[in-house]
Amino acid sequence: MIRLSTLFLLFTVSWLFMPSSRAGELAKRIDSIIKKQADGELAQVSSDAEFLRRIYLDLNGIIPTYEETVAFLDDRDKNKRTKLIDILLNDSRYAVRMREAVTVMLLERRIGTTTPVTKWNQFLESAFSKNKPWDQVVREIITADAGNEETYGSLKFFTATGRTVHDQMTQDVARLFLGMNIHCAKCHDHPSVDDYKQSDYFGLLAFLNQTKTAKHTGDNKTYLVEGVSTGKLEFQSVFEPDTKHHVGPRLPGLVENDVHVFESGDEFEQDPKDGLPGIPKFRPRMLLAQQLASSENKQFVQNSVNRFWYLIMGRGLVHPLEMIHSDNPPSHPELLELLSAEFANSGFDVKHLIREIVLSDSYQRSSQLAEDETEQSCPPESYKVAISKGLTPEQAAWSIMRATGVLAEMQNAKPDPDTTFSFKDYINDRIPAPSNLQDTMTLFVSVFGSPPGVAEVEFQPSMGQALFLMNEKLILEWLKPQEGRLIHKLEMIEDDAQVAKELYVTVYSRYPTAEEVAMVEEFLQGNSQRRTDAIAEFAWAMITSAEFRLNH
Repeated sequence: MIRLSTLFLLFTVSWLFMPSSRAGELAKRIDSIIKKQADGELAQVSSDAEFLRRIYLDLNGIIPTYEETVAFLDDRDKNKRTKLIDILLNDSRYAVRMREAVTVMLLERRIGTTTPVTKWNQFLESAFSKNKPWDQVVREIITADAGNEETYGSLKFFTATGRTVHDQMTQDVARLFLGMNIHCAKCHDHPSVDDYKQSDYFGLLAFLNQTKTAKHTGDNKTYLVEGVSTGKLEFQSVFEPDTKHHVGPRLPGLVENDVHVFESGDEFEQDPKDGLPGIPKFRPRMLLAQQLASSENKQFVQNSVNRFWYLIMGRGLVHPLEMIHSDNPPSHPELLELLSAEFANSGFDVKHLIREIVLSDSYQRSSQLAEDETEQSCPPESYKVAISKGLTPEQAAWSIMRATGVLAEMQNAKPDPDTTFSFKDYINDRIPAPSNLQDTMTLFVSVFGSPPGVAEVEFQPSMGQALFLMNEKLILEWLKPQEGRLIHKLEMIEDDAQVAKELYVTVYSRYPTAEEVAMVEEFLQGNSQRRTDAIAEFAWAMITSAEFRLNH
């Protein structure tokens, strides 16, 4: 069996020196590899309407407006897709979308109050707005310097609920930045994954076991600090309790670092100050930041690429995301090698990587099967057809607010600084419906999000979600005919066919078919005495439908 460490040595030299592709060339190579490996017919490229809705959701986290949809669908420019991709990548909403997605990926809905979430949001949005290199972002997360206002929010990764425990730190760094779930390698070598050794677990723990929090008496912030290392970590397998092993800081597949132990009184490069302990001369966590987020660490590069590919395509090249090892090979090994080389050589340019993926036909395929294909012949790992993804809680909230016409008023409303929205109080009718963006997002995450600490990687519809969309008083409130809202706009239109067009373009981001226009006309004519309510009911049915709830 070839181990990951061996693969690392075999491939590092070749892939680090592969040339970075010119714009659009990588997309063609993606398609070539997918097509070469496909068994059977690939789905057709998506219609303009399919592409439009998908690209808005994936790059900006929200459906397009009525005006944006009409402009794109009526545009005859053959390069309009490429132009739209570049517009969306440079829109301010791109940074918001990436912040939301990466927050879910790294914090996994953990809350924690030690580090303000607003600071974390600012840190990530700034990083994606500036297109900061991904390796730099990760190094700033690992070093977590509360004294640097620009990166202060990065501290939230380690101070989120449960993360201040060294074992949890170790497991989460391995899962999220290396794609290795080594939880079962704590007490012995992993029982089912030959690549994951107990020495890997303790080698990573040796970078983090002196990390702790301390309160600064000056600015009253919580800082991440390091204690003094006293030597290598000792461990033993539960199956061989009498055999002692020792390891210093070491990333899986890489060289072990020496542990520098200083004489008593000579351990610190800076003495204790303002409630913080002294800064040791030897700080393993700083070494971790340098060696983890590096082009020389293939496991980090491949995990990063795999996660960004998953974010856009709906499934990782290696799946599950946190199980990268030789017994779980990528669906397309050549493609993972290619994208990893490109990502490293581009300077960890996330925007470039995403742009090339969405330019590909593989991304732009229809979610409708080719004529002679079946679901069985098109497994998700084949990428022969676009994978339908459930809207994230954030995408659902943004998109429903835009469709119903309440987005601006929710964004402009200020939350009450003296109250905190409680989902439990809300569903028990102890507090009113959310009236601002912050509380609305909390509500949608409570209904559609995974529990804290659970990776949110699969669409799992529930009865509670269905009931929320069918009965939620907040959505019914948004569908009232108030000034500036969708229903108010539609009740002013006398032509039922035009109402149908406005509804389908606004909610589904596409023009209605002739049959759908006729269906709307028949429904409204049959409810002419209560026309406004009928329009609202039809819009409500559209919002609760699978076509709206899926990114397809």
